[in-house]
Amino acid sequence: MPSRTARGRGRGAATCTAALLTAALLLVGGAATGCGGRATTHHKPGTSHEQATGSVGTLLDAQDVTGHRLREVQAEGAPQVQLAARPDSEDGWNLQLTVKNFRFTPDSTGGAALPGAGHAHLELDGRKLARLYGPWFHLPAAQVPEGAHTLTVRLYADDHTAWAVAGKAVEGTLQLTAGAATPGQAGHNHTPPSAPPSAPSSSPPSQAPADRTVTITVRDGKVAPAAGRTELRRGERLALHVTSDRADTLHVHGYDKELALPAGQEAVLVLTADRTGLFEVETHESRLVLTQLLVR
Repeated sequence: MPSRTARGRGRGAATCTAALLTAALLLVGGAATGCGGRATTHHKPGTSHEQATGSVGTLLDAQDVTGHRLREVQAEGAPQVQLAARPDSEDGWNLQLTVKNFRFTPDSTGGAALPGAGHAHLELDGRKLARLYGPWFHLPAAQVPEGAHTLTVRLYADDHTAWAVAGKAVEGTLQLTAGAATPGQAGHNHTPPSAPPSAPSSSPPSQAPADRTVTITVRDGKVAPAAGRTELRRGERLALHVTSDRADTLHVHGYDKELALPAGQEAVLVLTADRTGLFEVETHESRLVLTQLLVR
């Protein structure tokens, strides 16, 4: 018959084993749901956008014209978008996206496909100009050659699949004609970008002079000068002059500002620093941080 000491040791070992098992189960549960019991929506490193978790609709093998897979949903309650444009009093056009059953979610881009959420792409005659994170976008006249064009906006989920209904991507189109006499664009030169530039100007034409000018070059995946902080006072105007050796898109976080970067050509984005905080300026395709705007 086991002694009292042996029996006590046996009960102690069993209690310890049970405690360890309970702790292991808690750890497994925590790993499944993440901190606070809320599952993350971002996909794991090494997986593609299309492999991101998300069970909304049906992921089709078909792709849109830009090579993104279609995520088909029922017509009832599906995202919808319409596009309108009005000439800007200084330069180009102001575009407005009117959406239904859809919300813009810039903070979760790259995560899982969530119902009625994501971003949009803007295309000119089938060529991508920018990724849009809100209902308004300023299209500079310099990006639209003279003549008749088709503007297209298409809605995408956070995992970069295109929302679709009945096998067709959800999109809106608009016919736009650019010419020397287009209202709101007086004084702008519509000469194709390949033409030799005229004498350099310290600020973009038809715009008030900028308080600060930052010139950045991207070559072979490197940013020059090295990314740092650009300090601004609230209300100051900043002109970003960016030249990239490959086609890309510039994005200013927090301001919902984007600018197409043609390969080998300088592009200029002027913005008014009307929000305080720290905001990153980066490229979408190469994912490079060009600078950080510190607005006080």
